[in-house]
Amino acid sequence: MRLPSLTRPRSLAGQLFAMQAVLIAVVVAGYALFTYVSDRRQAEDAAARQATAVARSIADTPTVRDAIRTPDPTAALEPYALKVTRDANVDFVTIMNPDGIRWTHPDRRQIGKRFLGTTAPARRGRTFTETYTGTLGPSVRAVTPVTDGGRIVGLVSAGITVDRISERLQDQVTALLGVAGGALLLGAVGTYVVNARLRRHTHNMNATELSRMHDYHQAALHAVREGLLMLDGRYRVALINDGGRELLGVGEDVVGRSVAGLGLPAPLTGALLSSRPRVDEVHLTASRVLVVNTSPVSGGEHRGTVVTLRDVTELQSLMGELDTERGFTQALRSQAHEAANRLHTVVSLIELGRAEEAVEFATAELELAQALTDQVVAAVSEPVLAALLLGKTSQANERGVELVVSSDSRLDDGLLPDDLPARDLVTILGNLIDNAVDAARGSARARVTVTAYASAAELVLRVTDTGPGVDPGHADLVFERGFSTKPAGPGGRGLGLALVRQAVTRREGTLTVSDASADGGAVFEARLPLRPAPAPAKGGAA
Repeated sequence: MRLPSLTRPRSLAGQLFAMQAVLIAVVVAGYALFTYVSDRRQAEDAAARQATAVARSIADTPTVRDAIRTPDPTAALEPYALKVTRDANVDFVTIMNPDGIRWTHPDRRQIGKRFLGTTAPARRGRTFTETYTGTLGPSVRAVTPVTDGGRIVGLVSAGITVDRISERLQDQVTALLGVAGGALLLGAVGTYVVNARLRRHTHNMNATELSRMHDYHQAALHAVREGLLMLDGRYRVALINDGGRELLGVGEDVVGRSVAGLGLPAPLTGALLSSRPRVDEVHLTASRVLVVNTSPVSGGEHRGTVVTLRDVTELQSLMGELDTERGFTQALRSQAHEAANRLHTVVSLIELGRAEEAVEFATAELELAQALTDQVVAAVSEPVLAALLLGKTSQANERGVELVVSSDSRLDDGLLPDDLPARDLVTILGNLIDNAVDAARGSARARVTVTAYASAAELVLRVTDTGPGVDPGHADLVFERGFSTKPAGPGGRGLGLALVRQAVTRREGTLTVSDASADGGAVFEARLPLRPAPAPAKGGAA
């Protein structure tokens, strides 16, 4: 939710633009000031070097020494000094006696007066420079001695006024201001372009709104119980919430890793790597049944994928139990229909006065049903599996398949440990039988044989059918979700055996498939380890 426009702070992009514009202006102004000061210092140093060179050149000229020896040095030196001033591009050349009395000066009125400035170092024989305010204003000047036979007979000073130095800097300052203005303009344009792009990406929100959105984002991520996974354009994990880590069984360091390297089942990995959207696809992990939805994020190019995960493990188990109960109901309906037909037959026989034949017919039907029940219960007295086998027998008969319990079966009530849930047994044996019945239908001898027995170490559930068998090349693929040799029905195929493998793997068991015999068919066998019950504590009451 955004603030009203009258009180809403400037957007983050606008704030950054203002800050960057000020920063660029300060940097450019500072650079211009530094450059100006540096150039001025360099110009003053250059003027000092030029004045020194001119002063020394004059002091070393024999004409100057000869003129100093004359009674009137000014007459010879003044024209010479003015000529050097013009030719050497300096503002003044002053030649004076050792006491500082001028012999020459651009202003003839100053001739004969004392030189304004320092002369002591020159009188000691040393050349030096200084900035001093004389008759022509502030100037950078050099003073050097004139020697004759080892004696100092005069002094020479050459200088350039500060105004002249400033004039020389004017062109440089103009160019500097032009460069600074161009840099400021270029920086402003570049900053505007960058911030315009930032404004698009931040949807013109300010820092407060972005911070609040981040807080909501984090709260929502941790509050949502479903799994949420976001992948970048290279299918690396960009974001995952707590539910996603739990459902996929991955750790905290998953962010930044490729989906292909997470160790997920191949079908699930393929769905996450797909560029097409996936809607309510069922996928299995080692211990869960997940409904996966993927939605690519695109803006002219593939930018990433949003993945949602829902855990339907319990729902899938309940659906399996519901399918079993539905099968029981259909079997009971069929049996009720057959029972009604048999009852009508018995009643009709009685009405025809054939009471003895009616009794024989009813007794035979009861003995057949009881024999089937006795056969199943005698082999497998464990209640859940016995009920499952009775129901599956009726279902198989309805579909034209004979389901028998092998004489090798022996599973007494109370033999299985409490930590082996009945739901897992229904999932494993029920799906194996359904798969075998599907395979056996239409064969010359449609038959499914179930063998169930337990030893001290393991429970063995084996289902054999007379169908076409399993291609050896598909022995590993047959347990993958979605694999089936039959055309897909309305609800899809290929999930039953995948659920069997998941349940067996969860119980740390083994699941194998092999050829049945020379008659054809396949044998599916599940072996589940049985953990021994803990020994009773010693020292208990007798």
